[in-house]
Amino acid sequence: MSSHALLYVVVAVVAWAVSWRLKNARVRRALMLGTSYVLYASWGLLFLGLLVFSSLLNYGFGVALSRRPSGAILAGGVVCNLALLGTFKYVPTILPLLPDASVATAVAAIGLPVGISFWTFQALSYLFDVYQGTAPKPSLSEWLLYMAFWPTVLSGPICRLSTLHPQFRDWPTPSGEDVGRGLDRICIGLWMGALGQVLATGLRPGHGVDAAFDSLSRPWTGLDVWVAAIGYGFQLFFNFAGYSHIVIGAARLFGIRLEENFDRPYLATTPSEFWTRWHMSLSSWIRDYVFLPFAMLRREMWWRSVALMVSMIAFGLWHKGSVLFAAWGAYQGLLLVLHRKGQGLQRRFPWTAPGATTALLSWLITFGAICLGWILFRANSVSQALTMWRVVVTPSQYVRPLLPSSLYMAVGACVLGYFGTVGAISWYRRRRAPLTVSFGLRAALYSVATYAGLLHAAATQAFIYFQF
Repeated sequence: MSSHALLYVVVAVVAWAVSWRLKNARVRRALMLGTSYVLYASWGLLFLGLLVFSSLLNYGFGVALSRRPSGAILAGGVVCNLALLGTFKYVPTILPLLPDASVATAVAAIGLPVGISFWTFQALSYLFDVYQGTAPKPSLSEWLLYMAFWPTVLSGPICRLSTLHPQFRDWPTPSGEDVGRGLDRICIGLWMGALGQVLATGLRPGHGVDAAFDSLSRPWTGLDVWVAAIGYGFQLFFNFAGYSHIVIGAARLFGIRLEENFDRPYLATTPSEFWTRWHMSLSSWIRDYVFLPFAMLRREMWWRSVALMVSMIAFGLWHKGSVLFAAWGAYQGLLLVLHRKGQGLQRRFPWTAPGATTALLSWLITFGAICLGWILFRANSVSQALTMWRVVVTPSQYVRPLLPSSLYMAVGACVLGYFGTVGAISWYRRRRAPLTVSFGLRAALYSVATYAGLLHAAATQAFIYFQF
């Protein structure tokens, strides 16, 4: 088990045990704030200093905006946040292009503060909401906890103050249901993290998705590209959705309910539906604070397409300031624009087909297009991504696969397991029959999940979104 994972488990268990004895909401907030700062400081005292500085700075901007909603004050807050984010996240990326790289070299030596993209966007959403008059008025302790809440500060979900503020202010004692649901979510998250790790490293060393992208020296074949793209898509899903389950479960143990971050995204039948199901906290943030304000500047339909493209490029650059991530965002924006154009053609030239056939074809096209996009998200270079795409559209390249058969088996098992599990859950929901698990079986599942997650996944690979 990694040292950070062990520290989080020990500190979280102690804080949870102590919180049960505390009846005052203010004292609970103080305990959670102290716990959050201790855990975040384990990544570096300088990082903690930056988080506290950003928190106090944005609290000051929020107070000023609440007193006088001014565009100049809002712009100042946005510039300060983006400058702090850009200094640590994007300056090192352009380091080779600078004539005098001394300052940039010093910034790069510090490293990227963990979670800076997430807590910066939380601060920005607060400033926008205050300016619009829709934000609650937190106390300083509530605000500091919102910015540093230990389950979410590292890799989200990106929270809104309007969701957390009422819970922080009137912090209830967690119920038995909260504890049970929280443990269930953590168990699911650990399982998913372990599955993501299996896909990354393979059933045998060097036979995983990472090796497929990093170590393949022979020419790609069409099937190799598809299995690598689909495999990475599910690796990313299991890794990040698993982390989100753990975070939501950990917060639930303390009586705090967070918004969902994933909702069966690979069942989406259109690109628009996919982005309402995948990384939902960031998708809704981009929609509310980038796309809608930008789209409302003009009424023409072509301007909405421009707004979609700009929004999704911003989505990509949020992850990393590189050509590949900008291209990935532009690709996703193009999918959304084409979907809108297709809807317009359907309204002008209506045609009918069997419902099941249409849904299946729409799902297949969406799934394939999204998976091809993951190539841009994961490729090591633009040339590698273009090579993989060229192979996909070349019929003569669909020859005998070169990647290990064990990778094909792992990807196939994970894909079938995902859709099988989703189908089984949907069947239970349609029957409206409660799914009950005995205490003994639940304890066994918890034990196995703890072993699979903490002793395997956490020991070998950090969660992917820590790098963002």
